[in-house]
Amino acid sequence: MNQIAPLRIGRSVCPHDCPSACALDVELIDERTIGRVRGAKDDPYTAGVICEKVARYSERVHHPERLLHPLRRTGPKGSGQFERISWDAALDEIARRFTEVEAEHGAESIWPYYYAGTMGHVHRDGIDRLRAAKGYSRQYDTICTGTSWPGYIAGTGMLGGVNPEQMAESDCVVIWGTNAVHTQVNVMTHAMRARKERRARIVVIDIYQTATMAQADLGLILRPGTDGALALAVMHVLLRDGLADRAYMEKYTDFDIAFEGHLQGKTPQWASAITGLSVGEIEAFAHLVGTTPRSYFRLGYGFTRQRNGATAMHAALCIPAMTGAWQHRGGGALHSNSGTWQLDKSAITGAAMQKGDPRWLDMSEIGPILTGDSKALKGGGPVKAMIVQNTNPASVAPDQTLTHAGLAREDLFLVVHEQFMTETAEFADIVLPATMFLEHNDYYTRGGHTRVLYGPALIERPGETWSNHEVINALAQRLGLDDPSFTTVDRDVVAETFRRSGYPSLEQVEQTGFVDRERPDAAARFADGFAWPDKRFRFTPNWQDVADRKGYLWTCDPADMPRFADHWDITEKTDEEHPFRLATSPARGFLNSSFNETPGSQKREGAPSVFIHPDDALALGIVDGEFVTVGNRRGSVDLTARVRTGLPTGVLIAEGLHKNKSHRGGKGINTLTNASPAPPFGGATFHDAAVWIRRAD
Repeated sequence: MNQIAPLRIGRSVCPHDCPSACALDVELIDERTIGRVRGAKDDPYTAGVICEKVARYSERVHHPERLLHPLRRTGPKGSGQFERISWDAALDEIARRFTEVEAEHGAESIWPYYYAGTMGHVHRDGIDRLRAAKGYSRQYDTICTGTSWPGYIAGTGMLGGVNPEQMAESDCVVIWGTNAVHTQVNVMTHAMRARKERRARIVVIDIYQTATMAQADLGLILRPGTDGALALAVMHVLLRDGLADRAYMEKYTDFDIAFEGHLQGKTPQWASAITGLSVGEIEAFAHLVGTTPRSYFRLGYGFTRQRNGATAMHAALCIPAMTGAWQHRGGGALHSNSGTWQLDKSAITGAAMQKGDPRWLDMSEIGPILTGDSKALKGGGPVKAMIVQNTNPASVAPDQTLTHAGLAREDLFLVVHEQFMTETAEFADIVLPATMFLEHNDYYTRGGHTRVLYGPALIERPGETWSNHEVINALAQRLGLDDPSFTTVDRDVVAETFRRSGYPSLEQVEQTGFVDRERPDAAARFADGFAWPDKRFRFTPNWQDVADRKGYLWTCDPADMPRFADHWDITEKTDEEHPFRLATSPARGFLNSSFNETPGSQKREGAPSVFIHPDDALALGIVDGEFVTVGNRRGSVDLTARVRTGLPTGVLIAEGLHKNKSHRGGKGINTLTNASPAPPFGGATFHDAAVWIRRAD
């Protein structure tokens, strides 16, 4: 009898823009084919659990619509009309056009543009080697972390917190402003362990009834952009009812009589009128965290995607500082551990090659930049050429109308290196086919955990796909750059980065698949003081210190910033014409615009839709399942109405970045979002738009 050979399993890492960066076990059918993808059970954070979209990753790797050959545009921009060409022809044309543009308009007229389509550092950030060596315009990264990170650093002095595995040791887990079931399922793994093993209470704070809130013991649904008001009222109650740890604050924070006076008027009644929560809900939450020392605050990105997002993050972070939760295992807070890796990435980014001092262009303002806005262009000349990797701005970027108008410019030479014919690729002059994470080597960091993980190439690449690293190297050589970094291979760059960073060798890391960068528990909970020079947590933030620490660029007058932790009422205002607030929340089946091409995710998410409260629907004559149009000064979008409870009146929720062409009329949800940078240092405000809604024509 013939015996069936055991299925080969390869260890890898999920490359997508999620704080979990799950360790993966991948079924390898043969040298080109994968089967099921599972979470690695021996990784303590992944713990065998991954999201359903990554479990179905074979749908992406083996998708019949993967790009496999270089293409040149033959029709109008955006038409999707292309002809196949060779790699040599493609690279020669790119180099020629870039050289011509630079000669006529200067190096700053070329703007390499990228983001987190892969979180692997070599294949994500390596584009900066070309940028640095040529003196092209720099990219100011704001679209994801521009509001949240500064708010967290303003309190603690660094971007780090308590190991998230300690949620399992908590007596109260507060999941604030993140729909973890959709976006980082492993948070729920450890929170549910705490409930099962310790009878921990789970609190979820969000703007609508999410799948995460369905698991909560206490769910708080507040109006968008009012998280700061809730945080201040909670601190008011903690002080009023003797639940604040004054001894801890005296030793570890800058708490003083001025800040206490600031909180005196921030009563639950005051916050109730702003947030829509009842006084009882606010007081119940305050009493729960005030009487539960082991309270763990898992602070997400979602509630910071407002114009006041930075101050909201800071205000929420102040609560565990007031209760002293940081003192206890299972207590404290985490937003991201991205400030703890201590990586020397100079081999990846080519910092030593930097030519001149080019302008910084805000990636969130790609629409205004490409349509000639002088302020967005920093007073310089227009962008005349771009190479885009790892992102899909035609779908993802705010103010889609301006973005599309800019990408459609005939005088913009656009190169897109992609896995699929995205809506950005359809605007390109040259499209280059890209590898996926199982087809190249890279390392990955976990913002939501403590490990740096290595993901090797496990299968052969299909067709003529090239990795990001290979494309940048080949283009650099054609542009006359002879730095040795442009002849390296990805594995060697990983090894060199580990060497420069004082990590174990890559050969050692391969044995386990990771480097654990967990800080000692005392350091993670700031037991020896916070990361400011005086070692005190700041209730009274110094935003200039935050800017200096991270190299942030001011987008507002520093004098405009609130003095204390506060609710800053600067969100986009509703009015008679625009009476609703819209949030574009993440879907379970998509990750930004990734996975919106896979059958499993398309089936789960269905047609592009918008949630509306029954009272609002009744008042407007809107019926569940019918087409509606949502609009504002930036444009309008057609969606399917979903009438449901679990969200405030006057609020609309549109989940997921469906393809623009999936919408009737071809306009995606980011038609409605604002590209204006949020204070103090920029950031996209995807959950902060004032709109109208009506039955579609």
